[in-house]
Amino acid sequence: MLKESFLVFDVWGDYAHFKKYYTTSSPLTFSVPPRTVLIGLIGCIIGLSKEDYLEVMRKDKAKVAVRIMNPIKKTRITQNLINTKDGYWRPVKKPGHEPRTQIKFEYLKAPKFRIYFSHTDRNIYTLLKQNLEEHKSIYTPYLGITECIADFQLVEECFVDEKLNGKEFIDIHTILPTELLQKINLQSGNKYFKERIPTEMLLGRVVVEYKEVLYEIEGRPIKAKVKEALRLNNGDVITPL
Repeated sequence: MLKESFLVFDVWGDYAHFKKYYTTSSPLTFSVPPRTVLIGLIGCIIGLSKEDYLEVMRKDKAKVAVRIMNPIKKTRITQNLINTKDGYWRPVKKPGHEPRTQIKFEYLKAPKFRIYFSHTDRNIYTLLKQNLEEHKSIYTPYLGITECIADFQLVEECFVDEKLNGKEFIDIHTILPTELLQKINLQSGNKYFKERIPTEMLLGRVVVEYKEVLYEIEGRPIKAKVKEALRLNNGDVITPL
């Protein structure tokens, strides 16, 4: 029986913005990329359309885990937004409607993440592997919004060595869905945070699942007992979202 394989690759950029769904006038960002963002990024690399990637990358087909490689740092940048609803190029604007407004956006600064990806369809898996090896992307990859262009690099291809359960404490290298957490061994100096992120989206861009995840802001492993995890042959222990 063939062992399950994962493509391991890094993505990074100058900035990233993963917009929180409950913010409007002053957009805030998630500290880690939601699964819905990651499958969109993978779709860009292999050339899936916005209509196709949500179906192709469903959770029953694709496994995705993410690891923090650079410490999470945030900054706010003021941007000029143009009012296009009233027709910006009209010589006379409507009363009370300014042609532009300034909004502060929250961004991740110098983000870098390691992605672990597996798929039941070997054609999808092989296509991604080939494009990563050739550093080729069909569409421009970005981190959350199109202004945040991303770069990427294949690290390696790994295989599942062992499926783990909650019998002992292990170091989890990826962000950890709290639904899998049984017990945590808090390490001195570590900074732990939780966020609720979208993990599954249907056609029409309707989010149908959110998960609370736990991570260490510097990217250090989380020592915990978990219901299930995967140990890869490179030593990394991952918990797919």
